[in-house]
Amino acid sequence: MSRELFAGPTRAARRRILGRGNLTLTGLGLGGAPLGNLYHAVADADADEVVATAWQGGIRYFDTAPLYGSGLSERRMGRALARLPRQEYVLSSKIGWLIEAAASVKQDGPYVGLDGSRRRCDYSYGATLRSIEASVERLGLDSIDIVYIHDLDTTCHGDALDERYGEAMRGAYRALAELRDQGVIGAIGLGVNEWQVCARALADADLDVFLLAGRYSLLDQSALASFLPACARRGVGVVIGGAFNSGILATGAMSGARYDYKPAPAEILQRTERLEAICRRHDVPLAAAALQFPSFHPAVISVLPGARKAAEMASNIDLFERPVPAALWSELKAAGLLPPEAPVPV
Repeated sequence: MSRELFAGPTRAARRRILGRGNLTLTGLGLGGAPLGNLYHAVADADADEVVATAWQGGIRYFDTAPLYGSGLSERRMGRALARLPRQEYVLSSKIGWLIEAAASVKQDGPYVGLDGSRRRCDYSYGATLRSIEASVERLGLDSIDIVYIHDLDTTCHGDALDERYGEAMRGAYRALAELRDQGVIGAIGLGVNEWQVCARALADADLDVFLLAGRYSLLDQSALASFLPACARRGVGVVIGGAFNSGILATGAMSGARYDYKPAPAEILQRTERLEAICRRHDVPLAAAALQFPSFHPAVISVLPGARKAAEMASNIDLFERPVPAALWSELKAAGLLPPEAPVPV
């Protein structure tokens, strides 16, 4: 499972090989949750422009999921990507949430402006195959390159995680491994918000990639001690989502800032203020440091921010490309805001 680095015109467009299928992911990708009306409604035209701007910036990795707006993100992503050469990009989606008709449902959690559907969690073998079939239909494309098992963590399942994990290994993993062996999909993995379940799956299953959200960032390096080194040793790729920890590392410690999908607690606001102060001393936007930091770990093959507008996507690319002096990373370590062993440029 080599991940040889290919030179590209920019850091965002640089590609690395993932898994046995020789998929190549760009250093920066596009996460599809905002295109499913996460927290705010997005116009169809704006969604098209987000994908087009990502493409113009050299982005060739796109991620979506049935959960993101009860299929809205998949429909929008598929429509925009259908205009582009299929062999030039990598597309990932997820299984675990089935989207079913329910006319009385008006909103899907944090996804706004929706109606006519509800979600049901099911990691069984049959549900996995039905989910992929439904995703392909919503996308309007002929294939999905990477499929992640979605939300297999305590945040979603609490004390029932062990039971759901067993269901996923017996059902979803078996189905995905068969499809990978048949060449129907190129790579399989988990897409979750907790590194602990990723470490468990790394030991129990033959996976190619993990999409880990929020657990390797400027505010949370909990995946650094054991999980990321284990992936590097095994040659298993890691895609980092949630590099802004739901927003606070993009907005700064402002009133109403979100951390892990909730209002940021006082200790997170204070830590963010310390990060901001050091970034200001080096004339670097906090968001630039936040987006770039995860990318320096050798196990990380792509960083996956989302965007609602073309300007946000263009900004993400600019932030990822912005020069950051090595002295900034040194000062963050000296201040105890990053562990000494965190990989950074020197």
